[in-house]
Amino acid sequence: MTDDTPTTFVLVPGAGGEAWFWHLLVPQLRALGHDAVTMDLPAGDERAGLDEYAEVVLAALPPAGGRTVVVGQSMGGLTATLVAARAPVDMLVLLNAMVPRPGETPGEWWTNTGFDQAREAEAARHGDDPGDVMAAFFHDVPDAVRVAAEERGDPEQTATPFALPWPLDAWPNVPTRFLQGRDDRFFPLAFQQAQVADRLGIEVDEMAGGHLVALSRPAELAARLDAYAAELTEALRATGSRS
Repeated sequence: MTDDTPTTFVLVPGAGGEAWFWHLLVPQLRALGHDAVTMDLPAGDERAGLDEYAEVVLAALPPAGGRTVVVGQSMGGLTATLVAARAPVDMLVLLNAMVPRPGETPGEWWTNTGFDQAREAEAARHGDDPGDVMAAFFHDVPDAVRVAAEERGDPEQTATPFALPWPLDAWPNVPTRFLQGRDDRFFPLAFQQAQVADRLGIEVDEMAGGHLVALSRPAELAARLDAYAAELTEALRATGSRS
């Protein structure tokens, strides 16, 4: 690989598993000279857990030879981490994501991290009903995009992945970045900072935007991902090898 090798961003969606979530981000990344791969996950299949989700992503990975950054949004962080452990990728980016722990089920994650208390406090701060998903997810999404999402209907998400333990014994040996929207009302910033410090021991990178930042601020998100790609380029220049 040379330092002008293009970067492919493998974009893993969150609950509901729809590639549509990334449709505004992909052209922004391509305009910056990168490629992007998206996929629908089998979120409506009762037989499918995180391993099956990861297999779909692995099948979508680009051929070897380029730089690959896997990006996991929200619940997609659980799948993206498995992919990073099972394929030669250059960086893992967790975006407004859940951070798994070995042996923990995603269903246990909510209680273990104190999610309910954090979500209720954030809703109260904004005068929202804690059960109002539209307010939590779409408060900063442009009206036209919100309407398009509503017209698509709620994607199906089975409970299967939440019942099975996260299957890795340890975090994958891959450079990891955590990017968090500071306006996220579902996974609030302070909650995420505590989760990431406890489970990963790294700092959270912040940007403006809420939970669905790929829909609300695709250009800004693309710029942040472009900066991560530049990190890989600098590492390659410094080491002369795969970063």
